[in-house]
Amino acid sequence: MQKDSQAFVTKSFKKALQIFLGAFLFLFLLVALLITRVDRSPLEGQNFYRKTFDRLEKTPWQGSEGEAWLAGWAKANVTPPQAVDLVGYAPRGPYEFVLDSSYVKALSLSNGKTHIAWLNFELLIVHPELAKAVEKGIIEAKIPVDQLIFTATHTHSGMGGYMPGPLGEIAFGGYDQKVVDLLVEKSVAALQTAIQTQDTVVLSFQKSEAADLVANRFVEDGPTDPFVRQLLFTKKNGRKAIFLTYSAHATCLNSKFMGLSGDYPKYLSEALEAEQYDFAIFAAGTVGSHRPLAPGNSPEQVQEYALMLDSALAEKTTTDTLANPRIAYSRLDLGLRSPHLRISDNLRIRPWLFDYLLGETNPHLDITQIGNLLMIASSGELSGVFYEEWERVAEQNKLQLIVTTFNGGYIGYITPDELYDERFHEVREMNWYGPGNGSYFDKLIKRTIEKAN
Repeated sequence: MQKDSQAFVTKSFKKALQIFLGAFLFLFLLVALLITRVDRSPLEGQNFYRKTFDRLEKTPWQGSEGEAWLAGWAKANVTPPQAVDLVGYAPRGPYEFVLDSSYVKALSLSNGKTHIAWLNFELLIVHPELAKAVEKGIIEAKIPVDQLIFTATHTHSGMGGYMPGPLGEIAFGGYDQKVVDLLVEKSVAALQTAIQTQDTVVLSFQKSEAADLVANRFVEDGPTDPFVRQLLFTKKNGRKAIFLTYSAHATCLNSKFMGLSGDYPKYLSEALEAEQYDFAIFAAGTVGSHRPLAPGNSPEQVQEYALMLDSALAEKTTTDTLANPRIAYSRLDLGLRSPHLRISDNLRIRPWLFDYLLGETNPHLDITQIGNLLMIASSGELSGVFYEEWERVAEQNKLQLIVTTFNGGYIGYITPDELYDERFHEVREMNWYGPGNGSYFDKLIKRTIEKAN
């Protein structure tokens, strides 16, 4: 009996050990399959880095010089007939009411030979899948545009329904073909109207300071980009349009707010359209690491913040007429380090898993020179702390500069490299392509400015 008991115990122990070792081996293989270390090797020696700068040097700029500026503008309501999920902050589910209808806005510019256009959405981002769908719709409609540039207001209380993939489904409102079809249809219609209503315009650049309305999200009293930059259009009949950018995140309404809203960019645009402008586009600027200094987060306080910004526009710091009707444009496709979605200081999910969860990111820069104004649209959520140095380089090259984000690609945050190991959401979970991206993009933007001619 004792021997049988010992044999049973031994057999049970061996079986338990086998189960334990099997489970351990399974977990070990699972971790090895899903997780790897953060790559901290210098970017400068890597192949993608060299190839990107080589493309920057060799990719030709297209365009022409005309005799006059021509511009037109239009907008279309894209509020869905049924409520869809809100996008911004954490998943919140469908909006419970419409505080503000959502619009797509189109602005076209030509010198009689080259035709460019901006499409602006009151959305968190312009996802690559949405951009591709809109581009396809414009091609099918045979709309004559040489360069199309996407922008977004980056409202954190906007609608979803245009982000495919597992992570899009879990956290960003998913993908609803009806929503995408609506956005495409209205984008095409707005752009057609903008082009059909083009007329001769006077074009000018303006810069106004609003330093008291924005703060550094990471560093107390840290540097910011304090300026509202504006491109102004005035037709012969006196009708006016304004394209403006600012670096404060559209996060005045908080994460518990359940209404569809354009946040402060919406109310700023409405204030401008109620005064001297017939049409206003707000394009998110270098919002990485910048937050708004609003008086509160109720809709009334957000409107108050917008009016404070509106007042700041009257304090003109710089005004420059863009007399030379010359357009030059280019696109730079960006090589990047492999994806670095981190789960700890030195561990990240493997690139294949990142690609599965998020899908295509479409990293690129859209580059546009309008007279002596250089406009750069980025797929990275650039930090405004770089802007002062970029502007200095632009001034040395006798250029004005406007940098926007959410150009139909999205590659996460681009922040100063010294913040990479700080415990901020934006530099940990949202810095998607690893250490060194801050200096990489800084150099890319500076060299792009130097190449403008």
